[in-house]
Amino acid sequence: MKGMLKTITRVAGKDAKGQKTRAGKDLKTPKRKRVGSPWKDPRWIVAGVAASVAALGGAGMWVAQSGLAARVADGLHGETVQVFAEMGFTVQDVLVEGRGETRRADLLRAVDVRRGTPILAVDLDAAKARVEALDWVRQARVERLLPDTLMVRITERRPLALWQNKGRFSLIDEDGVVITQEGLGRFSHLMHVVGEDAPENVAGLLELLDTQPDLKSKVKAAVRVGGRRWDLALNGGVDVRLPEENPSEALVRLADFEQRNDVLSREVKVLDLRQPDRIIVRHDGKTQPASFRSNGRDT
Repeated sequence: MKGMLKTITRVAGKDAKGQKTRAGKDLKTPKRKRVGSPWKDPRWIVAGVAASVAALGGAGMWVAQSGLAARVADGLHGETVQVFAEMGFTVQDVLVEGRGETRRADLLRAVDVRRGTPILAVDLDAAKARVEALDWVRQARVERLLPDTLMVRITERRPLALWQNKGRFSLIDEDGVVITQEGLGRFSHLMHVVGEDAPENVAGLLELLDTQPDLKSKVKAAVRVGGRRWDLALNGGVDVRLPEENPSEALVRLADFEQRNDVLSREVKVLDLRQPDRIIVRHDGKTQPASFRSNGRDT
């Protein structure tokens, strides 16, 4: 009709000439070639990660903490790791944080990498396990700082006491773990503890003694008795026998008794606190034991 636009609607099926079409497209239209993803090519992976590291500049710490390095390493094959190594992704330095007592040589031996090792080939979990197996190391963390540095962060054990067992001394930490049996001379100021189960109970004992600082300063050794209670050896040869139950209350009684009677400055051998209502004071073997109530009066 004159003055009106002519429209032709094509649908999948047949066109105006009766030829088959594909959803509005003529069969004669050439098919596009499918292009494979470039990220399946190791060269593109290398180039992409390298570009990211270059863009980050000095943010190698961020790369490690974000987990990017670990995720990249886990997804790479040996050939790609080698390509990275040729681009400079090799271990050139090992940084250590938190080392005090741990010997440098022992730590590097545990990390077990050489300069030039492909950094993405380093097994961080295995290195961490080896570092934590060292005597002084309580906890460790090993990270990659791309492109060429390993960061090793360690938390060392805190010496708490010297444990005497079967004639040998060992240095133990707050968890009762034996740290070492060597070079103990410089730790002679620490409390000595005796008893098979003393290591796992010494932290609780020290917390107990912290409630009475004046008494704690006089304690030089502690003996675990029957796996149930403690005997304390004070400076001057005084033996304090703590009860199995409510030892904290017994220490309060002893501190009060000492403040009012100055008993520790006398020739006393034993202060027995195992009875809840009294303190038994024993002098030398030639003297009969004397009993005092906790208010300080003779009985």
